[in-house]
Amino acid sequence: MADAHSNESNYLTATRGLKSWLFTLDHKRIGLMYLVGVLVFFLAGGLFALTLRTELLTPEGGDFISATTYNKMFTLHGAVMVFLVIIPSVPAALGNFLLPLMLGAKDVAFPRLNLLSFWVYTLGSMFFLYTLAAGQLDTGWTFYTPYSNTTGTAVISATFGAFILGFSSILTGLNFVVTVHKMRAPGMTWNKMPLMVWALYSTAVIQVLATPVLAITLLLLIVERTLMIGIFDPAMGGDPVLYQHFFWFYSHPAVYIMILPGFGIESELIAVHSRKHIFGYKAIALSSVAIAIISFVVWGHHMFVSGQSELAGIVFSFLTFAVAVPTAIKTFSWVATLYKGSIEFNTPMLYGLMFLFTFSIGGLTGIFLGALSVDVHLHDTYFVVAHFHYVMMGGTIIAFVGGIHHWWPKMFGVMYSERWGKISALFIFVGFNMTFFNQFLLGQQGMPRRYWSYVPQFQQQHILSTVGGYLLLIGFTIIAIYLVHSLRNGKKVGPNPWNAQSLEWTHTASPPIEHNFHGQPVVENDPYNYPEIDRTGASH
Repeated sequence: MADAHSNESNYLTATRGLKSWLFTLDHKRIGLMYLVGVLVFFLAGGLFALTLRTELLTPEGGDFISATTYNKMFTLHGAVMVFLVIIPSVPAALGNFLLPLMLGAKDVAFPRLNLLSFWVYTLGSMFFLYTLAAGQLDTGWTFYTPYSNTTGTAVISATFGAFILGFSSILTGLNFVVTVHKMRAPGMTWNKMPLMVWALYSTAVIQVLATPVLAITLLLLIVERTLMIGIFDPAMGGDPVLYQHFFWFYSHPAVYIMILPGFGIESELIAVHSRKHIFGYKAIALSSVAIAIISFVVWGHHMFVSGQSELAGIVFSFLTFAVAVPTAIKTFSWVATLYKGSIEFNTPMLYGLMFLFTFSIGGLTGIFLGALSVDVHLHDTYFVVAHFHYVMMGGTIIAFVGGIHHWWPKMFGVMYSERWGKISALFIFVGFNMTFFNQFLLGQQGMPRRYWSYVPQFQQQHILSTVGGYLLLIGFTIIAIYLVHSLRNGKKVGPNPWNAQSLEWTHTASPPIEHNFHGQPVVENDPYNYPEIDRTGASH
């Protein structure tokens, strides 16, 4: 269907000039602009992390950076990675590009609102850039009070930047909810939506409902700091634990804003590249909704040592275990999909398998932190650092990179080097596990997180983590080189190089035309309608 119009201009060439991009209403161009922004900040956040790891090569602090600079570095690393990279990565970049294509729509429901969300993201990021230049920030990415009220660093610009970024997240979520409800192609019932769409929809619900809580919390912090009104600062009659309740009421749902879209990507990678109907479609779809609902009632497990009541701790511990159930449903369904599938070990599939391994470790180690007695010992140690990175980087970022490789031919109509893709995946897998797995042992042995210096007995494990960090740098550098190279020299591909079944592959060209489709697609089969095929692994 798409081949008949293969010579037609696409969304990249339909209009030209910087102005045509900055004021575009095309969801695909907006998604690409988000992608560029996210990748730039990913580079910045990664360089902050490498600086920290280089400092930790030796137990005595001060080899490369001072203690104050170290505090600023880990704060900016966390804030940039969470607010500017991981939260907008899949929904704003890949989600903006793919959602209308997967639904059979011409665009999102509110194209101008979509462009506004990108401008708001850009404005919020500028406040973080100002923070970087004006005294920086040393509170940790959580902006915990009362320290954030007393430090002399640029707390107001950073928190106001996060406040603005929240509006971008809300606008994107609102747009996605309406688009899914109102813009589906004829024949696309809820039971025929791609699982990527289910994941983006569930994420959007959390964005709309949870993000205002963070916005209000940060606004209260700014008011307290500027007007000296006691809200969170105990010196002025405030309650610092109240800040933690407000912050984590948003930030634990935010964990699922980050990881749920990764689940959606994983479902697409596993189904398409194993050439098999997804196992347990309804269970995976509804588990996304279940995770979105449960995520609002588990925030207290971040506060087991804050002095909350024993009953509250028990309830939050139970609810933390409960959220593991829908996550386990997804994991077992992906494994069952792989069983007897015609698996092709191409680059996207390698990231899909990598996700299964690394995220499973992250999820299982969360059970330790959800248990009251164990968490008291592991709280604020490197065990938490390792767990968080196995979920956020081993989950979201690995899925994000896999999604970029999977949809790269659709975005640009060219194929990258499979050989270099596999080499870089190996570097990332080895480097990631070298960096973070031994940090579980460090935390169990009592190494506190965020420390600038440490006792010599931990040095060998810190050296291993730092070497792993540099392997990650090599892996991501290779990816950047071959993807950029493919834009000019990559082999041209047809509309469906993976022989997938969802609308973005079957009904539009690669890259898509400006208005996505010629005519209105009509959905007759579900997006994972793979018949019983020859299991020899036919080449794509």
